[in-house]
Amino acid sequence: MLPVILPTDIVAWLLVAFLVWAVFFVRRSEDLSRRWRRVFARPAAAASAAILGVFLLTALADSVHWRDALPPAPGAAANAPAAYSAEVKSLLDVFILEKLGAAGDERSYSRPFATHEFDRTTVIRDGKAVRDYQPLIHAGKLPPHRTRIVEIARKTLIAAIAGGVTAILGWIFLGLFVAHRRGTTFAHAMRIIGNRDGTFLWRPALLTLTVFWLLFVWLLLVWPGWHVFGTDAVGNDVLYEAMKSIRTAVVIGTLATLATLPFAVTLGIAAGYFKGRVDDVIQYIYTTISSIPSVLLIAASVLMVQVFLDKNDGWYQTSLERADLRLMLLAVIIGMTGWATLARLLRAETMKLSTLDFVTAAKALGVSPFAIMRRHILPNVMHIVLIVTVLDFSGIVLYEAVLSYVGVGVDPAMHSFGTMINAARSELSRSPMVWWNLAASFIFLVALVLPANLFASAVRDAFDPRAVAKSAPNEQKNPKEGS
Repeated sequence: MLPVILPTDIVAWLLVAFLVWAVFFVRRSEDLSRRWRRVFARPAAAASAAILGVFLLTALADSVHWRDALPPAPGAAANAPAAYSAEVKSLLDVFILEKLGAAGDERSYSRPFATHEFDRTTVIRDGKAVRDYQPLIHAGKLPPHRTRIVEIARKTLIAAIAGGVTAILGWIFLGLFVAHRRGTTFAHAMRIIGNRDGTFLWRPALLTLTVFWLLFVWLLLVWPGWHVFGTDAVGNDVLYEAMKSIRTAVVIGTLATLATLPFAVTLGIAAGYFKGRVDDVIQYIYTTISSIPSVLLIAASVLMVQVFLDKNDGWYQTSLERADLRLMLLAVIIGMTGWATLARLLRAETMKLSTLDFVTAAKALGVSPFAIMRRHILPNVMHIVLIVTVLDFSGIVLYEAVLSYVGVGVDPAMHSFGTMINAARSELSRSPMVWWNLAASFIFLVALVLPANLFASAVRDAFDPRAVAKSAPNEQKNPKEGS
C-alpha cells in the first residue's frame, strides 16, 4: 500500500487540528466561553453543528488516500520494485464499496429502488429481437413470493428496531456517564439530559445524531441490495456520488475562506488605519476587482490554471491528483477574488477604532503602527472576521456548484454537486425525465447549506456587539444561562 497525500487532504486535517485548538482556546477564556454557550443555547444552532460535524466526518473519511500494491509479475525478481495500482482509494470508498457492500454499477440509468433498467434494451427471445426492460445486475434482487414494497418495508422495520434499540442503549450509557461526572443519580442525570433545568445544551445535537444513526443503520441494510437514489447515465450509484461530493464542498468552502482572510484582514485594517494614499490605493484595488464579474474573472483564471496543469503533467501520477490540484487552485482563486466585502467591513471598523482613546494613547506612547494594528485593532475586529467567515462558507459551497454547472469549476473527473447538477441539465429534457440525479444533489446541498446558515446566524447574534447589546436587558431579566 502506497500512501497518497493530496494537498486538500492536508487542508481537511488542518481544519480538524484548528477546531481542536479553538476548543481549548475558548475554554480558557470566560468571555468566549459565554458567547459560544449563547450560540449552542439555540436548539437550531446545536442541531446544525451536529449535522455539520457528520459532513466533516464524511469528508475526513474521504481524505485518507492510498494506492494498493499490484501482485508481482510472473518471473519477476524477488528484489524488483513494487508496482502500485493507478486507482486511488479512500477510507470512504473501502467502507461503502467493500465493507458496506453497496450495490455495484449498472449499465445505465435506473430509478431509485428499481428492479429493472430505466431504458429498454434489445434482446433476443425465441429467435426474435425484442426491446424490453432488463433486470439490474447488482440490485433489485427479490426473494421468491415477495414484492419490492414488502422487501423494503421489511428491511426498514428491521433497521428501525435495531437502530432504536442501539440508540436507547446509547442514551442510557450517556445518562450513566453524566451521573458519574456530576455525582448524581441516574434518574436526575436523565432529567438533566432532557434539559428540564435548561443547563444541558447538547440535547438537540444528540437528538440529531440519533436521527443520523437510524438513517445509517437503515442504509446498512438497504444500500447493499438497492440503489437508493438510482444510477446515472453510466450506471454509477447516485448516492455514492453524492457522498463523494461532500468532501469537495467542505474542502472548497474551507480553503477558499482561508485564502480570503490574509488579503481581507491585512488590506482592510491597513486602509482603515493609515487612511490617505494607502486607503486610496487599496480602495482602488478592491473596487477594480469588484467591478469585474466574478464568474468571468474566475473563468479566466481557471483557464490559465488548466494550461499550467497541461504543461506540468509530471507533477502528478494519477487523474485524482490532477483533479485535486485543480480543486485547490480553484479554491485559492475564489478566495483571492472574493476578499473585497470583508476588507470594506474591516476598513470601516478600523476607522472607528483608530479614533478611540486607547489607540490614541498607544500612538502618544510611541507604539509603532504595526504593533497597534496587531495588539489593539486586530483583536477588536475579530468578531467581524468570524461572522463573515462563517456566513461566507455556505455561499462558497453554492458558488462551486454554479461554477461547475457552467463548466469552469472542478475537474470533470472529481465528484461534486456542481457536476451532478450539470449532468442533470440534459437529463431533465429527456422523455421520460431523469430527475433523481438533480434530486440527490439538491437534498445534499440543502442539508449542508441550511445548517451552515442557521449556525452562522447564531454566531452572528452571539458575537455582533449590537446584537449582544440588545439582548443584554433580556439576559438581566432572565439570568439563568446554560452551561
